[in-house]
Amino acid sequence: MPVPVRVVLPADPVLGTEQQEIVARLWARRQTETGWIYLVGLPSYRDLEDGGVEAAEYRVWVRAPQHVRPVDGVDYDQVVTERLARSTVQDAIGERRPSGWVLAKLRGARGPDRGGVLHAPDCDEAPQGVPVLDLEHALNVAENPATRLCVLCGCAQELTPLLKGFDHITGSEPGGY
Repeated sequence: MPVPVRVVLPADPVLGTEQQEIVARLWARRQTETGWIYLVGLPSYRDLEDGGVEAAEYRVWVRAPQHVRPVDGVDYDQVVTERLARSTVQDAIGERRPSGWVLAKLRGARGPDRGGVLHAPDCDEAPQGVPVLDLEHALNVAENPATRLCVLCGCAQELTPLLKGFDHITGSEPGGY
């Protein structure tokens, strides 16, 4: 059973129209390698053989969230949803951890070089309620000699190659195999 959804129509510079939103029917959702697409039914008209016109629906797949918006109060749980099958790689490595890193500051340390321990956000040792750092900020914090990288959650394994290069892993010289 379809449910209402807002569809964002593109601007048309030739006609001089801006983007518009219309309410359409959402028939299905499909997860792809590049994101989600939604099958929407846009209201339109069609010509009849006798010269008349009747209401019709034009169905098309559009990208979400770029081309669709929810309608307040609509339950989308009933929409047919096709998810990507788990890959062998996903089965082997498991679920992805949350992105980013968090800093557990050392107690009693003061000043800009006070250091701490960087953790993945879902690490058992990670502090709660602190800002999540993106890669650039995490690397800046990790460059501080007073900062340690947690080995329990994989933070050290993820960030050390970015800080020191990959050669330290095998002990090989640059360019060596």
